[in-house]
Amino acid sequence: MSLWSAVCYRLCRYVLIGPVLWLIGRPVVRGRAHLPRRGPYIVAANHLAVLDSFYLTRALRRQVFFLAKSDYFDRPGPAGLAQRWFFRGVGQIRVDRRGGPGATPALAAATGILERGGVWGIHPEGTRSPDGRLYRGHTGAVRVAMDTGVPLVPVAITGTGPGSARRWWRRRVVLEILPPLDLSVYRAAGPLGTRPATDALMRAIAARTGQQYVDEYANRPRPDRDLAA
Repeated sequence: MSLWSAVCYRLCRYVLIGPVLWLIGRPVVRGRAHLPRRGPYIVAANHLAVLDSFYLTRALRRQVFFLAKSDYFDRPGPAGLAQRWFFRGVGQIRVDRRGGPGATPALAAATGILERGGVWGIHPEGTRSPDGRLYRGHTGAVRVAMDTGVPLVPVAITGTGPGSARRWWRRRVVLEILPPLDLSVYRAAGPLGTRPATDALMRAIAARTGQQYVDEYANRPRPDRDLAA
C-alpha cells in the first residue's frame, strides 16, 4: 500500500466518509468472528446501492481493495483528474467492464493484492441490482479464490437498496459476515467447478438477505462476460 493510499484511506474512513455512513445508516455488523484474523482473504457481497462498498470497508476494519470500472478513470477534465486521484488513492483497481480477455489484468491485479496479504472486495453481480433482487454472480471471485487458496467470505447486506428509502433516523444498514465458503469439492472439479461454486456463493448470500434469486445476469452480457469479475 502506498503512503498516499494509506493516508487517503484513513482520511476517508475516519473523517470524510465513515462518520457520515454511521449517521445515515447506523450500520450493524454481525459475524466478524468469521473473518480470518490475519492474512489475505476475499469478501464477496450482494450489491444494492453505491454505498455498499463503503459500508463493507467500514465493517471490516481493514483497507479493502475493489475493482473499479474503467469509466471512473476515463472522465476528462479537472473533475476526471480529481476522480482518478481519489480512486487510485484509496487503492481501487481499474477493470475493463467488457469482460472476457479484457478482465484478465484486473483479476491478475486482484491476485497481486492477495499475494501481498491484502483484502480484496467484490460484488459478484457486477453491477447494482436494478430491482432489489439478487442476480447471477460472475465467476471472478471464485476463480481467484481457487487459484490462490485464500478464504472466500460471503457478506449479506440489507438496508441500502430499493425499498429502504425511509426517514434517515429509522434506517438501519445490516452487514452479516458469513462463514468462508468451502471450495474443496468445487476445486476438485477444476475449471468446471467455478460456476457451481459461484452459484453456491450467491445462494448463501440470498439465504441471509431474503432476496429473491434470479438465475440471470443483472445486465445481460455477451457469452464471454461470465469471465469477468
